[in-house]
Amino acid sequence: MASARKRKKARNRTKTFLGCLREFVTPSVWKQAQTARNQARKSPRWRTHPLIFVLLTMTWTCGDSAAERFETARAFYAVCEPRRRRPGKTVEGFQKALARLPLAVLRAFAAAVRQRIAALFADRWMVGGFVPLGCDGSRLECPRMAELEGRLGQAGKADSAPNLWVTALVHLSLGIPWAWRFGKGTASERDHLVHLLKTLPRFALVVCDAGYTGFALACAILQAGADFLIRASSHVSLYREEMVPLEEFQEGVFYYWPEAVQEAKGRPLQVRLIRVRDAKHQHDVWLLTSVLSAERLSVAAASKFYRWRWENEGFFRTYKRTLHKVKLFSRTVRMVHREAEGSLLAVQLLLAQGARAMPACKPSDEAPKCSPRRVLLEIRRELKGPLGPRPRTSFAERLRDARRECRTRTSAKAIRPWPGRNDHTPPKPPRLLTLSERHNALLEKVLHAK
Repeated sequence: MASARKRKKARNRTKTFLGCLREFVTPSVWKQAQTARNQARKSPRWRTHPLIFVLLTMTWTCGDSAAERFETARAFYAVCEPRRRRPGKTVEGFQKALARLPLAVLRAFAAAVRQRIAALFADRWMVGGFVPLGCDGSRLECPRMAELEGRLGQAGKADSAPNLWVTALVHLSLGIPWAWRFGKGTASERDHLVHLLKTLPRFALVVCDAGYTGFALACAILQAGADFLIRASSHVSLYREEMVPLEEFQEGVFYYWPEAVQEAKGRPLQVRLIRVRDAKHQHDVWLLTSVLSAERLSVAAASKFYRWRWENEGFFRTYKRTLHKVKLFSRTVRMVHREAEGSLLAVQLLLAQGARAMPACKPSDEAPKCSPRRVLLEIRRELKGPLGPRPRTSFAERLRDARRECRTRTSAKAIRPWPGRNDHTPPKPPRLLTLSERHNALLEKVLHAK
């Protein structure tokens, strides 16, 4: 009887907001974060647990100022953890404690959460033999402070505010961010992706748009033990012995061999070029992949993975619009990085809880996606506690109903004008060239070199 009561109590606990959150933020996750913290500079009031918990909760709460969000987050923590030492009372003290927190602690926390996500979504982790991860970046505006303008610099227009560039990897089937990296507003997203390669799981397939084409980046992805699926443009030159007319081309294996690599007598990469026809919009999509076998990655699967790449765009829309992070509020570089790291962790946990609550489906069907906005509203309802109306259903049941709207579109999306944004121009097809005698001689020499 005692064991049955314990099992029932555990099931009831997982139906609450804290129960769902603790599936990802386990005691082991907190232990790894605490281990990474520098014990020589402790805060007498703010320990690691309340500091990170309040930082995450402030991203989910409503409020026009940091002080309002802090009061709600602090009160919620005091109710949820009555046995722990109470945190500080002022937002100024919280910000000072957060500024003293090493950034390595938040990164260790994020690495531990990644392990939990991979473990909890093991049954939905791989799709068609791959772990599809999309990569994209976006800018976050920062206040016009002298320190930020001097350290981050301007991006975009000459008189623009300082910007922080964020590059993120997103699991395309689940819609959950996997890892991210920050830099100046003028940072290279290709360099960011190279640094993020060490976080890739096994059987990863990196899906990117045409801005990520490059021989060095392709080699780095292969050296990391992953594969890539990148949209090709006219900046890419591919070589082949026999050429097929462009109108009849569907897919084929080419040598990716830029002129600079030829001059350095470097080895070419064998890649597969896939043409995805789009009769509706008259713009075919040319995809470059390191998966040479059509049995491992068919044209239909490649088209599906690249279509899912819009989950990257959806993630940044959730982060910047749903959570109101178009502009960061911190006024120093140190606090900007901690605000961005904490808010990205919060949106990762938000989307992970929503994806975890989605019902299972058949392998042939596409899994339902959660609505980030509806998940956020349910979390805010829990944060209100006794102040709001008491719901009749549990938090887990309400999350199960927080699905994304799925409807058949009968008309094209309206293009809304946006100040300072140029109209999107689809990239042109890659240049398909025939190997000459000089190329064949050099290729023979390079391939047989020791």
